[in-house]
Amino acid sequence: MCYEVYISTDSQEDLATRNSELLRFKRVADLSTDPGILLLDFPNRWYVGSKSGCSCTFRHLHAIELGFGEPVDWYPEEQDEIDATRQLYVTLIFLLSSGYQVDLLNLWHGTQPTDITTLGVSLGEVSEKAFRLFEIHKFRLYLRRTPNPVTTNP
Repeated sequence: MCYEVYISTDSQEDLATRNSELLRFKRVADLSTDPGILLLDFPNRWYVGSKSGCSCTFRHLHAIELGFGEPVDWYPEEQDEIDATRQLYVTLIFLLSSGYQVDLLNLWHGTQPTDITTLGVSLGEVSEKAFRLFEIHKFRLYLRRTPNPVTTNP
């Protein structure tokens, strides 16, 4: 079973032009490929793959209690995971700073929408080095400080 990461945005930019060896954007043409995709808020939906082809080679964390954080010695992470996640972060910052709305979904294939928790996440407060994805979570992304972070299950 693999991770699947999706983003949606109101930007019309072709994110595939930002593809690299570690990060791959593919426009979602069929919304029925995974039920979780329907939780994305904006019209332009993108599958975010990594060098593995799926979304597994990013920084993922199951224990959300640990929050965002820079890599540490006691929790080994591959350099490719760190670098791919940083490239994703740069794209998210670009979209947000250009005035577009963005959300991100990190799930296991086939996860039911009712199992997904939504969080308001300010990338103005989370650094590029500390950014990571939480399993079975949707991020509503902002650049500014979020006065009332959102935490919901649909």
